Amino acid sequence: MQKLLLLTAAIAIIACKQEPKDYVALSGKIIDKNSDSVVVRSRTFSKTIKVNDDGTFSDTLKVETGVYNFYDGKESTNLFLKNGFDITVTLDTKEFDESVKYSGTGAEHSNFLAENNLMQEELLDLDALGRLDMAELESKFGKIKTELTEFYNANKDIDTSIINSLSKNIDPMLNYYKGYLAESIALKTELPKGAPSPTFEAYENYNGGTTSLSDLKGKYVYIDVWATWCGPCKAEIPSLKALEKQYHDKNIQFVSLSIDDDRSHGGSWDKAREDWKAMIADKELSGVQLLAPNGWQSQFVLDYKIKGIPRFILIDPNGNIVTPDAPRPSSPELTELFTSLNI
Repeated sequence: MQKLLLLTAAIAIIACKQEPKDYVALSGKIIDKNSDSVVVRSRTFSKTIKVNDDGTFSDTLKVETGVYNFYDGKESTNLFLKNGFDITVTLDTKEFDESVKYSGTGAEHSNFLAENNLMQEELLDLDALGRLDMAELESKFGKIKTELTEFYNANKDIDTSIINSLSKNIDPMLNYYKGYLAESIALKTELPKGAPSPTFEAYENYNGGTTSLSDLKGKYVYIDVWATWCGPCKAEIPSLKALEKQYHDKNIQFVSLSIDDDRSHGGSWDKAREDWKAMIADKELSGVQLLAPNGWQSQFVLDYKIKGIPRFILIDPNGNIVTPDAPRPSSPELTELFTSLNI
């Protein structure tokens, strides 16, 4: 009888172990965390998970099967969740996309999404693509489509909903980038290399007084068009500061031109100016810091056909255009451009 009871108990334990979980177990560790919490979210779901002082976190989530966004307070990535999965996330915020890794039950789908993100980032290098003409761009996008399609078709073990969604999105994604880059190509046609640059006159200088583009003649001028509310603009600040330090004794002047205006600061130009000055002080920004007098409607901004920021412009010592859409400070192509110009 005792043996029978023991056998029954063992069967019951095995049955319990085999019963599928109706939740996702999600844990992980973040090196150099950006926040005291992370958020897992979709259009219909959101859960905030506490991150401990050592960067670890752990929680359970009941979810609808699908792709979710994992946000650490500054950057985000995608992961695939399904009840029954037990996933551990590790990442280093200093190399967010490059370092994110998943392990455990169901992790292969999220690792595929991370690999896809890196692959798309490499293939869609806007600085490199922006140097092509339209015919070259069409050819390049055809090759990108083929490479992405082959990559998706080769991953047969990944959930079909992921593969189908990514495959369906290839053409819309490439068309979006094609439209964006077509504007850049047209811009370089309308504002060609060697043409006299549009100018600005008497723009307010953070250090006092005013500055005109003509005041900077005799040096190359690298202009960063930005605003205090622009996330991608602020992301370039560390690279820009490093660049200014690297070239401080070279024949180049770095200018940051803010287009902060009343519309983006509660209807107040005074608030726009105050926020502009506060960020320069807080971030210890160097170079020539200028405020465009009419924001987006400033003549220099209109003449350079600036519809989105950040935008970077390079002008030669004679006041002529080198490029109306220069590489970003974080791009290695910018220093290559400087080297080609013997800066």
